[in-house]
Amino acid sequence: MENKPELMTRKPEWLKISLPQGKEYLNVKDVIARKKLHTICVSGKCPNMSECWGRGTATFMILGDICTRACRFCSVKTGSPRGIVDWGEPERLAESIKSMELRHVVLTSVDRDDLPDGGAGFWATTVRKVKEVNPHVTIETLIPDFNGVEEHINLVIDSGPNIVSHNMETVRRLTPKIRSRAKYDTSLKTLETIAKSGKAKPKSGIMVGLGELEEEVIQTMDDLINVGCRVLTIGQYLQPTKKHLTVKEFIKPDQFKRYKEIGLEKGFQFVESGPLVRSSYHAERHI
Repeated sequence: MENKPELMTRKPEWLKISLPQGKEYLNVKDVIARKKLHTICVSGKCPNMSECWGRGTATFMILGDICTRACRFCSVKTGSPRGIVDWGEPERLAESIKSMELRHVVLTSVDRDDLPDGGAGFWATTVRKVKEVNPHVTIETLIPDFNGVEEHINLVIDSGPNIVSHNMETVRRLTPKIRSRAKYDTSLKTLETIAKSGKAKPKSGIMVGLGELEEEVIQTMDDLINVGCRVLTIGQYLQPTKKHLTVKEFIKPDQFKRYKEIGLEKGFQFVESGPLVRSSYHAERHI
């Protein structure tokens, strides 16, 4: 039976977060507004926005704020961007990163299935511009699947990011229910392409609390290890609005600890596992 949207579920104590505040937070907010930039921190309603912005860091979302896909867990706006691309964005972004004096930056984007290359060329241009203006900054790119087209994935890889990440989001059984167009095996192929290139560290992330079983999470770990992924993030799914999928279960901190121990035993170099962990959480550690 299809999971229909319901009232938001009350969160347990371990999911309480701090309200945004502080000088660094206000500085990041100001720069993003003045430069007309987008962040997944805001669009994705990230629970760590206060902490990350308070450290003077942010995850920038390129290629606009309208996604061509409509995944049932995600609060990013969905629609048709109609091929519109802001080619002034890479320069604004690079200069903003410089003015914020960031040492590590995470870039992500909406899915742009309306573009012939899925936006891969724009991705490559953006990474190169950021590196040109900020030669000492390290970069993680959290990319879409580009429909599994290796040529497009390699455009991003060849632009020189230190880490190329692509999220599995969930286990195989739940993928059709949770993701609108993305396929489990396409995501694995995307990560395998990154690993085989030997040019960037491959990384992925999943959410839990959507009705998955422990053995399914472990199977996903095995699938990721088999394609060469060595960095994994695991976090609690939180329902962004009443229109999105409801939380099936709030996973306890002890279970997140167990997932981390299992992942490290299986050969992951880094496993960030906790209720408030998101794919870009403490990303600077994974270099």
